[in-house]
Amino acid sequence: MNKSELIDAIASQSGLTKANSTKALDAIIASIQGSLKKNDAVQLIGFGTFSVDERAAREGRNPRTGETMKIAAKKVAKFKPSKNILD
Repeated sequence: MNKSELIDAIASQSGLTKANSTKALDAIIASIQGSLKKNDAVQLIGFGTFSVDERAAREGRNPRTGETMKIAAKKVAKFKPSKNILD
């Protein structure tokens, strides 16, 4: 399912117009992004939890040359689904 298909599903299940469904979905995504940028987790009961994890700096290898290179530390978004999401 892509974003436009998700908007269609939201519109059909909620009775909202596609324009309002788009605004609602965009607002949800922006809110989740804003919370993750502040390092806050977002927990949606019955769906899952979005959180931020930090990856440590490490050494890697360039696959073409075999040369060792440093990979910088960075923050990554994680999602942990709830136990009943696939039931």
